[in-house]
Amino acid sequence: MSDFKFTQDWFHWAPEVWERLVPMLPERGRFLELGAFEGRSTAWIVENMLEDGGVLVSVDTWEGAEEHKDEGIDMIATESNYDHNVKLLTEKYDERTVLKYKMTSYEALTKLAGGPQFDFIYIDASHTAPDVLTDACVAWPLLKDNGVMVFDDYLWGDQRDVLHRPKLAVDAFTNIFAEHLKPMHTGYQYIVRKEK
Repeated sequence: MSDFKFTQDWFHWAPEVWERLVPMLPERGRFLELGAFEGRSTAWIVENMLEDGGVLVSVDTWEGAEEHKDEGIDMIATESNYDHNVKLLTEKYDERTVLKYKMTSYEALTKLAGGPQFDFIYIDASHTAPDVLTDACVAWPLLKDNGVMVFDDYLWGDQRDVLHRPKLAVDAFTNIFAEHLKPMHTGYQYIVRKEK
């Protein structure tokens, strides 16, 4: 859809991998993304993964992570672009719902706890290792058996800044939960399927 407003493209390589995930999902009715930015992944999920009648819960503070602040990214404009893009999506796909949760991942996950589980969870909010590990551990019970969890930016960042990038957290999580997950893809994203 050419009327989307995007200023960044940190997602262009993901669809090739995500297309292979679609047939593996338990269902295509409930999706969760932690970290939405301008909604590029939001749009791809709605257009290519979510079925009619499905719901995508999209979570972001729109305050910017530490790397956004370092780069001087205008988060007010970012949120405005997200809202514009979601409006276009909901006009085109009126039987698919995007729920915007403007809050931290932890606030959203605790709010969602005890509710219906998700077929797919995308973790791309804060990139600090403590936050990524918290997001993964709190989100895991919300993922259906055979559901897919995607960690973005697994290989992102300077090797020296291990506490300010996702890899250490993803490695810790996947090692601790090794008996309950199956790795499906390792690259810039790390993707696992939940197993009984």
